[in-house]
Amino acid sequence: MKFKKLGTTDLDVSLICLGTMTWGTQNSEKDAFEQMDYSLSEGVNFFDTAELYSVPPNSVSYGKTETMIGNWFEKRKNRDKIILASKVAGPGCDWIRGGGNNFNEKKIGEAIEGSLKRLKTDYIDLYQLHWPERSANFFGRRDYINNDSEGKWNSFESVLEALKKFIESGKIRYIGMSNETPYGFSKYIELSKNKNLPRMMSVQNPYNLVNRTYEIGMSEISIREKCGLLVYYPLAAGALSGKYRNGKMPKNSRQALFKGWERHLNPLAMKAYDEYYELAKDNNLTMVQLAQAFVNTRPFVTSNIIGATTMKQLKENIDSINIELSDDIIEKINLIHNKNPNPSP
Repeated sequence: MKFKKLGTTDLDVSLICLGTMTWGTQNSEKDAFEQMDYSLSEGVNFFDTAELYSVPPNSVSYGKTETMIGNWFEKRKNRDKIILASKVAGPGCDWIRGGGNNFNEKKIGEAIEGSLKRLKTDYIDLYQLHWPERSANFFGRRDYINNDSEGKWNSFESVLEALKKFIESGKIRYIGMSNETPYGFSKYIELSKNKNLPRMMSVQNPYNLVNRTYEIGMSEISIREKCGLLVYYPLAAGALSGKYRNGKMPKNSRQALFKGWERHLNPLAMKAYDEYYELAKDNNLTMVQLAQAFVNTRPFVTSNIIGATTMKQLKENIDSINIELSDDIIEKINLIHNKNPNPSP
């Protein structure tokens, strides 16, 4: 396994992070235990979850994933071996603390206490804001439309002030963002410098061969400010495995079971998948190996969050750490990208 520093902390996190959002819907607790056991045995020391999980999000699946992780900690007695990341949900989920904005001190406190109870631990290493309260581009939206009513969302400064109290209490160690934009990223970083407030240590956003938008405005901040990307959807919600090519729709796949990920199967994206399939085949690689190895090479990436519903998928994803892409392959990836940039944000 390879490791990188989490932001400016002294924590060395594995370049492969175990994603957990399917546990409780597509995966049982037995599956979750098997995935955690195997990942730890392969050197993965970084797990990512959220109070919202499992997905798709609803009042029934809420908190199930954290509960499974907590049961594993209790049974294995190995909490000290894992750097654990979780998240407080943004607005939009009526079943979470009555809906509305969640980033004030009272609601963050309630979220942390709930997560700690489910996770059966007394601290969370990295606590992340799951998505912004303000109107912003995330979850695949391309064009920015400001739908805010001024003053309705908690200010960046007040959010950091609230999180500072929970860091000082020892309930969380470090903080991070998710689904952020260059505006939010830069505001948080500058406030932490100028107001002596906690510093964001990571950003968790989508990044993959068909969505390299992070490179445009975010990657420079990540590198210069030492606040790296925790990649989610490195396989474009499974589409970069190639399993949806040629009109296929595997029975138990996410696209077959649930709504909400259709954007990954648009015509331009499908064209790109075909080209990456041919590139992978020409170099004796699977599409998964090509896609994951590419993400692993990026200098602004701190960790690559992999998700799997089967052990075969999990092993292939983790093994990507051993794949080295030649300069020629990288050049051909860039040619495909330049012809058809970011078809699946």
